[in-house]
Amino acid sequence: MEGLNGTVFPEKRWSEQHKWLLVAVLGVEVVMGVVGNSLVLIVKVMCRGQFCSRYWFPFISLTMSDLGCSLLITSGSMMAALTEGQRSPWCEVVSLLKFAFITSSIGSIAILSVERLIGMPSKRGALFGAMAAACLISWVTGVVFGSIPVIFNWVKYDPAEMLCAVFWESSYSDMMTYILCAFSICIFLPVLLMLVCSVRNAASFFSSNRHTSDEEGDLSEVAPLLVACYMICYSPFFMSELILLGRMDMTPAPDWLRTLSSMMSYLDCCLNPLIYCSHQNFREAGLALLWTRKPRNLELEPVLTAITITDLSM
Repeated sequence: MEGLNGTVFPEKRWSEQHKWLLVAVLGVEVVMGVVGNSLVLIVKVMCRGQFCSRYWFPFISLTMSDLGCSLLITSGSMMAALTEGQRSPWCEVVSLLKFAFITSSIGSIAILSVERLIGMPSKRGALFGAMAAACLISWVTGVVFGSIPVIFNWVKYDPAEMLCAVFWESSYSDMMTYILCAFSICIFLPVLLMLVCSVRNAASFFSSNRHTSDEEGDLSEVAPLLVACYMICYSPFFMSELILLGRMDMTPAPDWLRTLSSMMSYLDCCLNPLIYCSHQNFREAGLALLWTRKPRNLELEPVLTAITITDLSM
């Protein structure tokens, strides 16, 4: 069967029941991801003074990545499942953007973990510039590594993943070189930073009162949950890539695992807004923004503005 972008892929893998089930799940993830991350972005920008956030830039970068993934990639997968393909050049754009969003997300969480370990707010000065540059580098690195498969024409539609992905047909050495370089720089290094910083932050939490004195009530308290959620949701993706790397014939991972990797990676974008809302001050700021309204017709109560002393003895 010839794909919409001119490539050849196997016949349709899913029955009608499975296809509509996947479309329904993807539709829920699109709505949750777009609505949730849009509201989170609004609260972060408009209610900054109502909750403490010492490490601002990584949170904004992570939310933008989650919103972009939900708006473009998840919705693209839902449409691809309905139409059974993706047309060029959208096919190549999806492959590039998905890797860019994965890299920027894990980079933002790693930068947040490093900032919490340092314990210095990055609202201004050299540290702010360094953290902003690090977030920008994570985006650029994802775009660069996502562009390489597009340039070398390694991308075609994968019905199992419900989007355009990298397929290897020519050289095992090319595949191994690309995967090892991309994962070492974009995945393994940030994961190592996250784990090391999380362990050290946990050790300092139990050994001293620095956490309770300096970071109590700060939004960065949700960082361990963000790390755990990312690791769980992207485990199928990491596993499928490692399986591919271990096969000399370059056959991809099983269809069910590739489908699960796509669904779980999209789920991470939906769960992050819920993790933010687990923070009490952030949740209260969001509820105040959504539900607090100033009445239009208020009866003005009398206000005491002056006191006149009267001499009653006269």
